[in-house]
Amino acid sequence: MPSTFRYGFYAGLLCAFVFGIYLFLLWGAESQVRLHAEHLLHQVERRAWSNVGGFVAADYRDDWGDDREKLLNRLRTVGRYFFSLTITASEARTQISPAAATWQARIQMNGTGEAAAEINSRVNSLTTPFVLHWRHESWRPWDWKLSRVENKSLEIPEGEF
Repeated sequence: MPSTFRYGFYAGLLCAFVFGIYLFLLWGAESQVRLHAEHLLHQVERRAWSNVGGFVAADYRDDWGDDREKLLNRLRTVGRYFFSLTITASEARTQISPAAATWQARIQMNGTGEAAAEINSRVNSLTTPFVLHWRHESWRPWDWKLSRVENKSLEIPEGEF
């Protein structure tokens, strides 16, 4: 008669090993940055501004002169022009360094609303990808914050949006 305890022990050990590999891959820096970028875009689509704010670092700065508060206010303002919004990222690439990472992708917007056609055409016609700079904030593997966004082709005149 086979030892059921021994088989149960080995089965438990195998499950723990597989689960450990899963967590290792999930909590890897590249995976976390990719997931954070995807979740950030999804929260912008949903216009969940408090959730978007949770992704943005306190010392955020960008090429258009936005700090964290100005970015969130600008996103709220632009979000009001849409009844529905879908954001799609393509050709996404992630680069990791010890405490920082970049995620870059071409971003396409599709939505309906008051000024949605103008915003969609402006974003969708860009030839350069958006680059999101992420910074690892603490020892926790999932603690990444957006510190900068850039796109050399996107021009936002002062006072617009």
